[in-house]
Amino acid sequence: MVHGWKRTRDVQCQPHQALVCQEQIVQHLCRPCHNREKAKRLGQYICQKCHLIIDEVPLMYKSDAYHADHFNCTHCGKELTAEARELKGELYCLPCHDKMGIPICGACRRPIEGRVVNALGKQWHVEHFVCAKCEKPFLGHHHFERKGLAYCEKHYNQLFGDVCYHCNHVIEGDVVSALNKTWCVHCFTCSTCNAKLTLKNKFVEFEMKPVCKTCYKKFPLELKKRLKKMSEKGGHK
Repeated sequence: MVHGWKRTRDVQCQPHQALVCQEQIVQHLCRPCHNREKAKRLGQYICQKCHLIIDEVPLMYKSDAYHADHFNCTHCGKELTAEARELKGELYCLPCHDKMGIPICGACRRPIEGRVVNALGKQWHVEHFVCAKCEKPFLGHHHFERKGLAYCEKHYNQLFGDVCYHCNHVIEGDVVSALNKTWCVHCFTCSTCNAKLTLKNKFVEFEMKPVCKTCYKKFPLELKKRLKKMSEKGGHK
């Protein structure tokens, strides 16, 4: 016992023991456990093969960290770096992987083996292509681009203004507000004949789009009756 210290109790620190004293904890650790404790303090990884601290960027393989030089490319046999890519359980150097034509996700930098989203000049996992504001995946829904970032319609409008219902671009200049939507002046046209419309023209709403009176007259009688009833219920003139 150390002079002046009073031994209180022994505690188990699996798989090793630590002697707890009044002023400090004295531990006797094996080398792997010592490295693990040191790595925690330094915020670094431990190689799962040699059990030493990884000072450089680790190679992540099957969710574990390794020194990259423990592995060789499955195709060319060269010693790997942290840029190695995993594909179907095998590791490849970056040049060999690129030659295989496997797309790399612009977010996680991992290979895409399933459905690919092409946007912003990159390729993405479906679940990783998200709105830059709310970070929700688009999952096939329309997105809006600005300065190399993608946004959902809600946050694009909040941040940058109105989006034209027809062309999906931000409206620059005058805005036409009709049918609870916004339009570029030159995009506000009859959805049937493409004739240009203004708010002074009489038009009918059909499938959430404007139809000029000329095209409306060509609709079947039953359809016109149904549209008229819907218009009267909604107070649409």
